Amino acid sequence: MFNAKSIFIALVAAATLSACASSNSGAAYTRGQVRQVEDVKMATVESIRDIQIEGTKTPIGAGAGAIIGGVAGGNRGGNAASAIGSVLGSVVGGLVGAAAEEGVTRQAGFEITVKFDDGKMVAIAQGADEKFKVGDRVRIVTGAGVTRVSH
Repeated sequence: MFNAKSIFIALVAAATLSACASSNSGAAYTRGQVRQVEDVKMATVESIRDIQIEGTKTPIGAGAGAIIGGVAGGNRGGNAASAIGSVLGSVVGGLVGAAAEEGVTRQAGFEITVKFDDGKMVAIAQGADEKFKVGDRVRIVTGAGVTRVSH
């Protein structure tokens, strides 16, 4: 049967996989975005609003939680109780694992509204890793389906 070491390894694996979530930082580039031409326009920051960027919702958190819950629930009582405990533990563990993944990967962000020199205004949401102030002159970089604001 499974022991504490097996459960510990499953927990470490789940935590490691949750840490693999992609970044919403204005400074983060995917491998596919590197060495690609990007359009750059200058604009002025009109407003900044704090936002919450929801966490990832992949099957990884729910799957890891279901495995851990099933193992923990299956270690109770005799055969029938063990089977029922395993099923209930898997369901509850899956729900808890999914919620944990979303919570761990959630991050703070900004919705930055900028005004281009031609008067057009757009809002761009990104991670809150770079500070902006109203009136800042910024670069709006667009390419490979991604738009970002930078100094």
